Amino acid sequence: MADLMPELLDADGACQLLVNGEWRGARGGTLEARSPIDGSLVGRTAAADAQDVEEVVNAGAEAWPAWQEAGYSRRADVLHAAAECMREERERLVHLLTEEIAKTRGSAEEEVDRTADLIDYFAEEGRRFYGEIIFADSFPGQPRTKVCQVYSEPLGAVLAISPFNYPLNLSASKIAPALITGNAVVFKPAARGAIAALHMCECFRRGGAPPGVLNAITGKASVIGDALCGHPKVDMVSFTGSTAVGRHIAHVAGMKAMLTELGGKDAALVLEDADLDLAAEQIVKGAFSYSGQRCTAVKRVVAVEAVADRLAAGIVERARRLQPGDPRQPVTALGPLIDDRAADFVQELIDDALEKGASALCGNRREGRYLEATVLDGVTEEMRVAWEEPFGPVLPMLRVAGLEEAIALANRSEYGLQSCVFTRDLDRAFYVGRRLDVGTVNVNGRDSRGPDHFPFVGRKASGMGTQGVHYSIEAMTRTKSIVLNLRLPQD
Repeated sequence: MADLMPELLDADGACQLLVNGEWRGARGGTLEARSPIDGSLVGRTAAADAQDVEEVVNAGAEAWPAWQEAGYSRRADVLHAAAECMREERERLVHLLTEEIAKTRGSAEEEVDRTADLIDYFAEEGRRFYGEIIFADSFPGQPRTKVCQVYSEPLGAVLAISPFNYPLNLSASKIAPALITGNAVVFKPAARGAIAALHMCECFRRGGAPPGVLNAITGKASVIGDALCGHPKVDMVSFTGSTAVGRHIAHVAGMKAMLTELGGKDAALVLEDADLDLAAEQIVKGAFSYSGQRCTAVKRVVAVEAVADRLAAGIVERARRLQPGDPRQPVTALGPLIDDRAADFVQELIDDALEKGASALCGNRREGRYLEATVLDGVTEEMRVAWEEPFGPVLPMLRVAGLEEAIALANRSEYGLQSCVFTRDLDRAFYVGRRLDVGTVNVNGRDSRGPDHFPFVGRKASGMGTQGVHYSIEAMTRTKSIVLNLRLPQD
């Protein structure tokens, strides 16, 4: 088992729930967390039940009013202290990310450092997040005696549900804006990555988060998921995960505020005047980083026929260098997928494409959860891999005659998260950017969720609401106005 913070553990060495400032066990026993690398036991987490749900939600609902009154400076101090704790525990967190979700060491180090910086940034942005005063006489015909004071207030208890692939960063991107604005948090991490995420919660506790302000619950989604999302004392749900689960949560949550980051099928459009070396380099990094298990991974290439062969050669040359292996070794570029079911699904998409006439330019070799970087050419719209999100190391190439066909094909997707376009013509880049039905268009660079203070938004089935430091803070507050009717001396 991994080296874990002792505060989290019960007498048998299992990670517990964080309820009202204390770590305690759950009524449903424990769940094993095994490494995707070799199946070894990383640790065990508590399996909560419906009564545990009541306790964690009630703790948050009771704690947030006093936390709101604590003020921004106090809340910012807690966030800064949590970030510093993460830096002190860096080596432990890196080890957990590697063992628990099979990140390479470099990727794990990047996530820990990026997350600590993100929490600090939220703290400082929160200090600047004030209301405003509006004078009525700025509107025609209104008296100067009427003044509106506008406030931003917390929503209450925020349910934060994070995915397995970035258990620190995507958890902090929900927890930090909720806390800095005076909300309390009920945090439900994914089963995979939960141990690392719970360690981050302990950093917030050590940093001075008052009891009940941050609560953490683990367990089977089938047991506690609907009870959390539909709980009447939960005021907002912030979720990152699949579109299917996001739709279910929206149905269960009803009229609650929602902030969701869902699936994607991000396209890389390569035009005839593109720098092909740059395009190939960026596409390979975008497609195969963390074995493609990223919502903003490049998941299809839409290439103009005139340059498709040369682009494919550049992509294949680079993809062949990415050999799968143990992510604990510094030379490894591709680790295993998170579990056997994920690997089976990726293989299904590859097999379907090959049966329907696509060709594998490289890859298509598998050992258990380890898959080689696979590039498929000759992919057509009849193939599942052209439309479905693989969340694995497979890159389909679709060929088009020209610009307008490329835009139309990219837009024929249920998803609208990000896209990227490669061209030397800035006018064409802006033209494509305005026409693509996605939240973000990257010009001459791969898709990316960061920097974390940029707006991050999905269209269509890719999500609801806008994230990014300032935008997330806005999403987790509501506006209240107090109108003053003054009696001023007559002129």
